[in-house]
Amino acid sequence: MQGGLLEILRNAWKITDLRKKLIFTVIMLLVYRLGSHIPVPFLDPAQFKKLVDGQGSLFGFLDIVAGGAFKLATIFAMSITPYINSSIIMQLLTVAIPRLEQLQKEGEEGRKIIQQYVRYGTIVLAFLQALGLYVSMSSAIFGGPSVLSFITITLSFTAGTAFLMWLGEQITEFGIGNGISLIIFAGIVSRGPQGLTNLVNYYNAGSLGPGVIGILMIILILAIFVAMIGAVIWVQQAERRVPVQYAKRVVGRKVYGGQSTHLPIKVNLAGVIPIIFAMSIMMFPSTIIGFVAPTSTNPIVLWFKNMGGVGYSIVYAVLIIFFTFFYSIIQFNPIEVSNNMKKYGGFIPGIRPGKPTSDYISKVLNRITWFGGIFLAVVTIFPMLLSNFTGMKGLWFGGTAVLILVGVALDTIKQMESQMLMRHYKGFLE
Repeated sequence: MQGGLLEILRNAWKITDLRKKLIFTVIMLLVYRLGSHIPVPFLDPAQFKKLVDGQGSLFGFLDIVAGGAFKLATIFAMSITPYINSSIIMQLLTVAIPRLEQLQKEGEEGRKIIQQYVRYGTIVLAFLQALGLYVSMSSAIFGGPSVLSFITITLSFTAGTAFLMWLGEQITEFGIGNGISLIIFAGIVSRGPQGLTNLVNYYNAGSLGPGVIGILMIILILAIFVAMIGAVIWVQQAERRVPVQYAKRVVGRKVYGGQSTHLPIKVNLAGVIPIIFAMSIMMFPSTIIGFVAPTSTNPIVLWFKNMGGVGYSIVYAVLIIFFTFFYSIIQFNPIEVSNNMKKYGGFIPGIRPGKPTSDYISKVLNRITWFGGIFLAVVTIFPMLLSNFTGMKGLWFGGTAVLILVGVALDTIKQMESQMLMRHYKGFLE
């Protein structure tokens, strides 16, 4: 970056409509944080927190995304997770169902219809998740389960998610950045001070080692956190540029083409989606176990429930790599790209148009997808291994959290830059 964050905000603040967007975004995020402290009726927060902690690492990430609202049993406890799952399901259905694929290609009107389906799916998934929470956490209900408590608790959780979905859409339309992403971002950031407090508490308790060794461990952990952020930024911005040459075409008296360009293929094309997919699958057995056998001491049950250990990490990593390839194939179609290049007279130097071009692009895509998948797996698994090594449970800077923080921050900065460039301001990204 050419200027600091304060300079960026100062330049943005000078633009009236951009200033209004920034203020609106901040106000909406404050509403979200205030709502994260409104308790759900009939639920005992202390008992609910005890039950959540008893699930091992099952709900750890959900609580981080929810900004601590999950353990506090508030109306925003489920955060925006049902919306994310609904969006993922709709993306998969768009590939599998021709009618949805046609809607997606119809432009803005088609996308509005698909977005409406996502909203409906969010409400359904939110209610099902609320129902699961009601059943598994029934011992935290004041006076025990009843019809009134069932209606109140499930509808409170569902309404909280629906309100967050609306809040995110308002930020996207009238504010700066992607509203849903910023809500997740705000939730994760809000957990930062507590993460630092936990680190200090571990040091005071002597869990990190005596005296100087404990201080060195804290420095090492913070250094790893900074290094992870740097690595994620580097990979998020990295891309493989395939050279493309366009042949000259004469139309009337004008000559078109003849220039050289490149086809950019991002190294982390799938973003954080593979981690969310893998996490959902790995958490599914734990969720079922939490519902039907929360006190079981069976070793296999405990393996799923505690979500830790070398074996668990290996399975988790394999799933992340698999879904990285799966989602990259959905997002980037080499055959379609090759046909478009051929249609407009483009070709890769040394590669014949048509199938040879699509095969070459597929080869390049597979290579960088391997790197991206392994990187995502390492970033996700490493904090888990570090947690087992240091004895610190539930490290705040998990791989998914870091990827979300960096991705949302970069996207918001780019959107601010584009808005400033539209008003003749000099960009602040290199």
